[in-house]
Amino acid sequence: MSTPHVYKKIELVGSSTTSIEDAVNNAVARAAETIRNIRWVEVVETRCHVEENRIAYWQVTVRVGFTLED
Repeated sequence: MSTPHVYKKIELVGSSTTSIEDAVNNAVARAAETIRNIRWVEVVETRCHVEENRIAYWQVTVRVGFTLED
């Protein structure tokens, strides 16, 4: 019988000048530099920063879930 998974989650804000998807990918890539066993990402909030009446960059708040090691 397998051991039930226990997860921890952290909240991050990723950003990108090109797209929402890139902002999420940037947050996950950065988290992966120090966190092992990432299992899921939940997009919590999306917004953009405006400069001179134009979108300068996208900001996406995500919750990253990962399993705890034994």
